[in-house]
Amino acid sequence: MTALAQPAASAPLDLPGWRHAYSGKVRDLYVPDAAADLAAAARVLVVASDRVSAFDHVLEPGIPGKGDLLTTLSLWWFDQLAGIPNHLVPDHTVNGAVTSLIPAAVAGRAMLCKTLDMFPIECVVRGYLTGSGWKEYQAGRTVCGIPLPAGLQNGDRLPEPIYTPAWKAPMGEHDENISFERTVELVGASVADELRRLSLEIFGRASAIADRAGVILADTKFEFGADRVTGVITLADEVLTSDSSRYWDAALWQSGRAPEQRMASFDKQIVRDWLAAHWDLTGTPPALPAEIIAQTAARYLDLLERLTHAASRGVTPRRPRAAD
Repeated sequence: MTALAQPAASAPLDLPGWRHAYSGKVRDLYVPDAAADLAAAARVLVVASDRVSAFDHVLEPGIPGKGDLLTTLSLWWFDQLAGIPNHLVPDHTVNGAVTSLIPAAVAGRAMLCKTLDMFPIECVVRGYLTGSGWKEYQAGRTVCGIPLPAGLQNGDRLPEPIYTPAWKAPMGEHDENISFERTVELVGASVADELRRLSLEIFGRASAIADRAGVILADTKFEFGADRVTGVITLADEVLTSDSSRYWDAALWQSGRAPEQRMASFDKQIVRDWLAAHWDLTGTPPALPAEIIAQTAARYLDLLERLTHAASRGVTPRRPRAAD
């Protein structure tokens, strides 16, 4: 497999009481000083950086404020998903006064979480035909091997959301789309069934919430782990952010009109489009221009404001119809 770019080099932060344990492309993990390592830690501090990645590369420069925006959005979504176990734990204590357990240096872009035994599955749910799914559909009328009706166009709403899991490859290798049968081999039948059920349930609930904000949730990916004490399957990592999801403006959505979809996106499609136009995907990617950074940050903020404001107003849902 082709080797991936490693995360952009950056010195671990000096966080009182915490020690750097791992860095992914866009997030850094810290464990309590007393913990031997991530596997032994009961708690982990998940810090969202301002790094941005696309096409398996960490890009330069980062997007100022991105870590705060995505953490705020994840925390908001966890609040909306009542009844779905998640990995958050209380991030403050009350002993006559409220004391934050999150260091001031990362306040606003960090989540305090319990450690889980993570499943090696990215739980992808697609509600619309786009991206790599559209390319596969054109070739054989399937998405990740799932047959779909004839006559769909780029950007069409699918008759119903589909679950298309991927295998989370070790660092340095590509994630790989896999069949549901393969997930059974990896995690067992009961866990595979529950991952699919939870993913589709969360996607349906989140889509309805996005509808009320005039936003389409086109697709997303979830990660889950098993609680180390109870064994309960638990939602983890970021959830329903602009980095892990495709969001479109419902008022500008048009079936089959990919340029309009990209202009109406609330995710990093702006970054992908600029790179595709200015880079052949070999060697080191070019630095992102200031206007692309500013546009992406603005779209991330716009999505956060639309979702949270609409939730407080109780706006009437609006949803594009499924393709005929």
